[in-house]
Amino acid sequence: MKSTTDLRVENIHVKLGDSLIIDGIDLNVCNNSFTAILGPNGSGKSTLLKSIYRVLKPCMGYIYLNDREIPEMTGKEVAKKMSVVSQFQSNSFDYTVEETVFTGRTPHLKALEKESSEDKKIVKDALIKTGLLEYKDRSIATLSGGEKQRVALARAIAQNPSIMILDEPSNHLDIKYQIEILSIIKKLNINILAALHDVSLAAMFCDYIFFIKGGKIRYQGIPKDIITKEILKDIYGVDCEIFVHPDTNNICVSYYK
Repeated sequence: MKSTTDLRVENIHVKLGDSLIIDGIDLNVCNNSFTAILGPNGSGKSTLLKSIYRVLKPCMGYIYLNDREIPEMTGKEVAKKMSVVSQFQSNSFDYTVEETVFTGRTPHLKALEKESSEDKKIVKDALIKTGLLEYKDRSIATLSGGEKQRVALARAIAQNPSIMILDEPSNHLDIKYQIEILSIIKKLNINILAALHDVSLAAMFCDYIFFIKGGKIRYQGIPKDIITKEILKDIYGVDCEIFVHPDTNNICVSYYK
């Protein structure tokens, strides 16, 4: 069994130009949980994630994978433990689906080393998990948006991470693909930290939620405790009612006009 990697963020501050976008955030992701960050556009969700996976450098604070600070780790060391699926997927080369997913094995290979039978098994497993095995010889350019996002997820799975960071992985997708993507992620049984925009879907799939607004964590907790009409009014400025669906037992949100 793959050992778990816990993520710990302590007092992170991130500036873009002269603007403080993240203002002293603390969070933990552990115990193979699916943790969501929710909040309005411009609240700092993507900026926070980018500081975790080293696209942006915090001006203050600490980020740990287990007990090691991420800035002290090499890119390869981080990539062996943590994979990233960003919101927008672009492909500069006309790779096949399988070739693209194989790039997820790069952190585990030495320079010029060829993929082993174990690498091929891991890639095949990632294709199966994401429902892409029959697409393996297809060109990326021929795929729909939802299919491309599944390829990005398969590549991240092929890294064999113990923590995965996702920046609104289901944004701009039809509801069918949103549910497909989140269902696949939920079954991975690793630590997940995802920025999401749909409160009802977060309630359906996530174990723990952080609500962020103005670069600060305003509320945190398990979905049934934290998804309330008072909190959604404070975070999003909307009026709503919260109810539990009698057949699915899912938390549902009904918004007022």
